[in-house]
Amino acid sequence: MKKNLNLMLAAIMIVTLVLAGCSNKKNEGGGDASSPAKDREITLAYVAWDSEIASTNVVKEVLESKLGYKVNMLQVDAGPMYVGIADGSADAMVAAWLPSTHGENYYEPNKDKFEDLGTNLDGTKVGLAVPAYMDISSIEDLKGDVGKSVKYTITGIEPGAGIMTATSKAIEEYGLTDWKLLESSSAAMAKVLRDAYDKQQPVIVTGWTPHWMFAEMDLKYLDDPKDVFGGDEQIHTLVRKGLKEDQPAAHRFLDQFEWTPADMESVMVDIFAGMSEEEAAKKWIADNQEKVSKWIEGI
Repeated sequence: MKKNLNLMLAAIMIVTLVLAGCSNKKNEGGGDASSPAKDREITLAYVAWDSEIASTNVVKEVLESKLGYKVNMLQVDAGPMYVGIADGSADAMVAAWLPSTHGENYYEPNKDKFEDLGTNLDGTKVGLAVPAYMDISSIEDLKGDVGKSVKYTITGIEPGAGIMTATSKAIEEYGLTDWKLLESSSAAMAKVLRDAYDKQQPVIVTGWTPHWMFAEMDLKYLDDPKDVFGGDEQIHTLVRKGLKEDQPAAHRFLDQFEWTPADMESVMVDIFAGMSEEEAAKKWIADNQEKVSKWIEGI
């Protein structure tokens, strides 16, 4: 009887070890959101632009709800965002506007220090935007009387943004010597635009698409004959070197993440309407399960 008891205990120990091994193997793959591994943690860097708030929160929600990660959000300016991925203090970002907006100042100096997973959104644009009711069509027109009506001011966003660098260059290239670029934030710029638009007053801002303001207001870009702002761009996903080996599940998802300007704008519109960033991300994911399933396919 003692022999039978020993055999039973041994069998129980073997089954326990096998189950533990299976559990560990499952956690290594990254596909079980209900029991995340302790080291399944990732830091996403982003800039506080409406577009990047939308995309980063959607990525965060997928990582947490579908793949069991703990996600840390690191809000920084554009320059530190690239440096953070390059030196490994952040794991990933989905906010690289290329080739023009971020290319020369941020991407090129660091391109050998991170991994570029390619385009996650195609069809972006940056430039100077005005309400459609304004009777101007080109940056060249700013040399006329329109300057007086806006106090020779272009309302911009954060000083480290690529669009701010391009706008400063545009002021120089087009000989707009009396004009000034007002530094603020993306939220402050949008408020100035909204207030002027509601009163049908003239206003000139740094604009980009996708952005909710183009969905909510009738706006237009000023033509840029000198091509200072460049043409249509793409947003890329960048990750630190070694992420594929450290976090294969997160790497695969980030590599497969892609959506459209309409997708991004729908999240931004919900946030603008009063929904929290997290709620808007969850709503979009709930409404787009088929697309999300493709992002995490094979994980």
